[in-house]
Amino acid sequence: MGELVYFFSDAHLGAAAPQEEKTKQEALLAFLDQVKQEANYLYILGDLFEFWFEYRNVMPREHFDVLIKLKELVQHEVKITYIAGNHDFWLGDFLPEQIGIKVKKEPISVEHHGKRILVVHGDGLCSKDRGYRILKRIFRNKTNIWLYRQLPPDLGIPLAKKIAGLSRSHTSKKECQLDDYISFAKDKIDQGYHAVVMGHTHYPLMRNLGRGIFLNVGDWVENFTYGKLKESRFYLEKFSR
Repeated sequence: MGELVYFFSDAHLGAAAPQEEKTKQEALLAFLDQVKQEANYLYILGDLFEFWFEYRNVMPREHFDVLIKLKELVQHEVKITYIAGNHDFWLGDFLPEQIGIKVKKEPISVEHHGKRILVVHGDGLCSKDRGYRILKRIFRNKTNIWLYRQLPPDLGIPLAKKIAGLSRSHTSKKECQLDDYISFAKDKIDQGYHAVVMGHTHYPLMRNLGRGIFLNVGDWVENFTYGKLKESRFYLEKFSR
């Protein structure tokens, strides 16, 4: 039957009100159970968490169940790769060392079913994202990360979640054209890729661009959608229990 590949993005765990967060997390855990039973590969295309910052001896406890589930997938020999998104500036070594997930801070090129695929979060591609590209360099600066780590976790984590929420609200109000993302995908397909798989916009879409596929996997905030590659065909599906 061949290998089965899953893609999902933008759960923003920790962003919602308690009951909504509980419902979202339960759905995600059920989805990951499905992945564990079916998949050989899982690509997380960024922004799994609303905010993630690694203190040396502290982690946000609200994400414990999801982290344990991801560990189960790794133990079940599902190969997981996490592509950092715009809420993932401060991913460190916890996920690779404790969970067994590969973390990539830039887009990656992979091959499955003989198809060359570009896997990318998608932040910074909008023509109106110039300010964000500057902020990205500031947030990833090692000195700035060290300075932020001097804040106690009970102050640093809530503060960063508030900032992340404001950032997401600001991004959602930008009038970014879907054409920006489609144009990026078309350029990559013209360069020889068979598919570009992306997150970030929260807009589920699969479009044939002639010689290749543009797949935006949507989100787990409103749409609960994901991408799948099975028997050399891409699918965009909505999760339901």
